[in-house]
Amino acid sequence: MIRLRLYTTLGCHLCSQLEALLSELSSEAVTLEHIEISEDDALMARYGVRIPVLADEQGEELDRGFDPARLAAWLEARGWLDAAAWEALQRRLDGEPPAAEVKGAVMREGRRYLG
Repeated sequence: MIRLRLYTTLGCHLCSQLEALLSELSSEAVTLEHIEISEDDALMARYGVRIPVLADEQGEELDRGFDPARLAAWLEARGWLDAAAWEALQRRLDGEPPAAEVKGAVMREGRRYLG
């Protein structure tokens, strides 16, 4: 299972877009820890104009992960990219109809899992 932090704030539509792409492109289930930046002045100063920001367990961050190519490259560098899903998404972005349905989020014990 992939464990990531998502620096976000309430109502962030780009964050929602990133979560949908992450669900679609990751090769395994993803657990996201949502970090609300608006509740902490230091986080607001660091991430206020950069959200959504993904961070892996080593603290390596990805800005603008809502851009499919950036997210795909970041996932691929970690061995987490579903190459077939990335190819399918690229075809859709080029105007081809989708071949499969996008995976969605599932709630279990109060936690959201992408799968």
